[in-house]
Amino acid sequence: MLLVPLSFTNATIGQFSSSLKVHHQLRLAGTSSHGCLSASASWRRATSSDSHSETSESADRRWDSLGFNPVQTDYMYVMKSSEDGSFADGGLRRYGNIEIIPSAAVLNYGQGIIEGLKAYKKQNGSIILFRPEENGLRLRVGAERMCMPAPTIEQFVEAVKSTVLANKRWVPPPDKGFLHIRPLLLGNGPVLSLTTAPECTFLIYVTPVGNYFERGLKPINLVVENETRRAAPGGVGSIKAIGNYAGIIKAQAAAKVNGFSDVLYLDSVHNKYLEEISTANIFVVKDDTICTPILGGTIVPGITRKSIIDIAHSQGFQVEERLVSVEELPDADEVFCSGNAFCVLPVGSVTYMDKRVDYGDSGFAVSQQLYSALTNIQMGLTDDTMGWTTVLQ
Repeated sequence: MLLVPLSFTNATIGQFSSSLKVHHQLRLAGTSSHGCLSASASWRRATSSDSHSETSESADRRWDSLGFNPVQTDYMYVMKSSEDGSFADGGLRRYGNIEIIPSAAVLNYGQGIIEGLKAYKKQNGSIILFRPEENGLRLRVGAERMCMPAPTIEQFVEAVKSTVLANKRWVPPPDKGFLHIRPLLLGNGPVLSLTTAPECTFLIYVTPVGNYFERGLKPINLVVENETRRAAPGGVGSIKAIGNYAGIIKAQAAAKVNGFSDVLYLDSVHNKYLEEISTANIFVVKDDTICTPILGGTIVPGITRKSIIDIAHSQGFQVEERLVSVEELPDADEVFCSGNAFCVLPVGSVTYMDKRVDYGDSGFAVSQQLYSALTNIQMGLTDDTMGWTTVLQ
């Protein structure tokens, strides 16, 4: 059995980070907000701070109506690369449409990366971020793979802080949800042949998201996909390239039509080892051992995954990062997923070759335990002995 510690490789990203300084003075551009998101426009107007007559009860009802859909907030952050690949002069501007030419590399060849993290509001009104430097590092690793320059980790973190503080009125109250933070790195320079973009744009926008688990953790039902493959060795499955996700929408949609919550993908070589679901990592529990697929170039190194492994170790579990066969699922005590949006999500059943395996006899005890430990840190409800959180006043 091969046990490998979880880490990001950063040996190849030094070329972009040697001479840059963090740009602390952010400028507000006076551009207007165009192209409102019609689905969220009424919610935005109703939540405006200009409304002084609203009651706390009506405000609570609006927060309770949040789902996982984009809501137009106040500001976004934009920063562009220069000819030498460095980033500077980034700043906040009003949330709105961005200009992009038809020959942009991101439109023609998919040269782009996404990230995702979140902010919570504490009871005292301060705002808490969870491991933003890890997202900054992962973006740089992905950028190196996609032949793109990227902001330094320090620039990334400062940009996240600035964007969140500029939109602080959109951070839901405690227990009402969180602010979803979406950084993007786009190859927006013009190309015709297959080549790297001459210019890249780093952009961050945010949107409030409702509480996933208002009535407790609700297990999901997965189906193992036997035809579509999410990633292949040597590809870009281990980074958050924008093109990784459109290709699996069809399989996910088919699964939902058949009553499943999502798809569990197998490896593309042997067609037997677990990889991940559409946007989350997978864990298998047996007794006091928690197994998760080893990172081998086809699996996204989730920051939540990394955190869960550390927490599980601290709680006395044995954690194995290795090849996990689909044939191990019937004997598992519990299966769960980890991801930025929902932290930890128990799996109620997995269907493979028309055979369904149900879980839950233990009440998803391990999932519940790890979920509570992680979210208590993320929300600032317990002491952060791991040093993972950043508090914004």
